[in-house]
Amino acid sequence: MIAIVVLAGTALVAAALDVPPPPVSGQGRASDGDSLRLGEDRIRLLGMDAPELAQTCNSATGESWQCGRAARDRMVTLLAAGPLDCKPEGRDQYDRLLAVCTVGGSDVGAQMVREGLAVASGRYFSEETTARNGALGIWAGGFDSPRDWRKDLPRPQGFRGWLSTLGMPWG
Repeated sequence: MIAIVVLAGTALVAAALDVPPPPVSGQGRASDGDSLRLGEDRIRLLGMDAPELAQTCNSATGESWQCGRAARDRMVTLLAAGPLDCKPEGRDQYDRLLAVCTVGGSDVGAQMVREGLAVASGRYFSEETTARNGALGIWAGGFDSPRDWRKDLPRPQGFRGWLSTLGMPWG
């Protein structure tokens, strides 16, 4: 019984010490459809998962389109609308802040999912339903979930791998 009380007490202390990082704000720069930079901070948006930059999807007619680049380009446009306000909830395995971010009071992650340029992942399920029902973005045709795509086609490594994401033949 004493061991249980000690473990419970330790868990409470650890939880109290695990305070989320403070809010950050400023002009964001898109890295891809679900991550960005804000000053020196790298941020991964919570609650959604966008296609990877090199990922392609199929249109309603079966034609391939650059859905990863489209997601990144839309993120660029959303971030250009004004200063970004982010509320981090922690960090991921790559030491990126995990955050919900807004521009002018509008939730950037919700907007990406609502427009069919990301899937819901823990949040934004009503926005995903709107995109699905409207056959918007990735929901207009076929696509691999970003998670499955990453698992099946791991991120290129090194300089040559980076060049391959730009369409260079040396990857």
